[in-house]
Amino acid sequence: MNLLKISLANLKEKKLNSFLSALLLTLGIGMISLLLLLNKQLDEQFRKNIKGIDMVVGAKGSPLQLILSSIYQIDAPTGNVPLAEVNALRRNPFVKTVIPLSMGDNFQGFRIVGTTPKYIEHFGAKLAQGQVYNASLEVTIGNKVARMTNLKVGDQFSSAHGLDQAGEKHGEKKYKVTGIFSPNGSVVDQLILTRLSSVWDIHEHAEEHSKGSSEKSHEEHHKPLPGQAEPEPDEENKQVTSALVQFRNPMGLLTIPRQINDNTSMQAALPSIEISRLFSLLGVGIETLRALAMIIIGIAGVSVFVSLYNSLKERKYEMALMLSMGATRTRLFLMLLIEGLLLAVVGYFAGILLSRVGLSLFSSAAEQDFHYSLKGFGLLKEEVFLFFGALFIGAVAAALPSLGIYRLNISRTLAEE
Repeated sequence: MNLLKISLANLKEKKLNSFLSALLLTLGIGMISLLLLLNKQLDEQFRKNIKGIDMVVGAKGSPLQLILSSIYQIDAPTGNVPLAEVNALRRNPFVKTVIPLSMGDNFQGFRIVGTTPKYIEHFGAKLAQGQVYNASLEVTIGNKVARMTNLKVGDQFSSAHGLDQAGEKHGEKKYKVTGIFSPNGSVVDQLILTRLSSVWDIHEHAEEHSKGSSEKSHEEHHKPLPGQAEPEPDEENKQVTSALVQFRNPMGLLTIPRQINDNTSMQAALPSIEISRLFSLLGVGIETLRALAMIIIGIAGVSVFVSLYNSLKERKYEMALMLSMGATRTRLFLMLLIEGLLLAVVGYFAGILLSRVGLSLFSSAAEQDFHYSLKGFGLLKEEVFLFFGALFIGAVAAALPSLGIYRLNISRTLAEE
């Protein structure tokens, strides 16, 4: 007697019940698997880009907005700050590196960021073609930018004002592509990098228009950190969006952020704190969805139990007949157990497939909105444990009603039927 073939035949005979049980397992396992994948992908993306950045300074506003816009390039900046105040940080003995950023334009939705070579060095970006920009209005583009826009070394393009594709174009001046970075999985892949002077040159007319008000605002708000000198005169009229700061030792983390917030027109945001706060907020929703998935899996287990219990009641005569023909109660018990395990296996693999489809859809949305792509479609270690969990639920749900085999009275059942 081939138990596997008989179990498959029994499941096919009860198509609707089998489908419902497998569907519930699929939904529960699919949700848990998708949450595991998203948590791993997002954690890797956030941790990789934040590595080595102890503090971000920028215009006063939301600290989280400042972090998201300056490190991850997925939000609007909080405003501009005087370059003189940013450069004053370089003279602080607790500060190791200051990387200024200047933003405001885009090309086909990809942000143009004015910065220094330290930014490229920090993220470990390597050239695939050409060379790094070394003059105003020269740019080096990320691999994803090159792939999506078809820009090549030597091409020229006009930027558009704003951080999306809807802004007004700066047609009077064009950028020239001098190099393309190799893909490295960081935010650099989706950026167009250039010198700070490039951004200033593109907006020189706007700067001339607002020069008077900028000087007045700077005089009112600029206060150097205690013990630091006044900025050089040629920095007075220059502004940047923000700056990424790395400290030499923990003392900088303890003293500098408060000094900046109290004594300058800038605000200091600590990425580790803000991202942890963001994940704690997201964690509430993730835990809720995970609890919902566990409830669905529990309902699936009950569904398997009810299905096999009813099946056993309906097939009592058939079971008694098989027992009278020489089948053992243990083999019949195993037959029903296999049915529950088969449903668990089908539900598991269908759930894993469903989670990959969900991750692909999420990745497409993130790619379109933020230019981030999620590529980790491999099997996670936690999903292996999830497989054994699904087998356990299927086995328990099948074993409980199947124990009735051992209480089946053969002669009475055959006589009654």
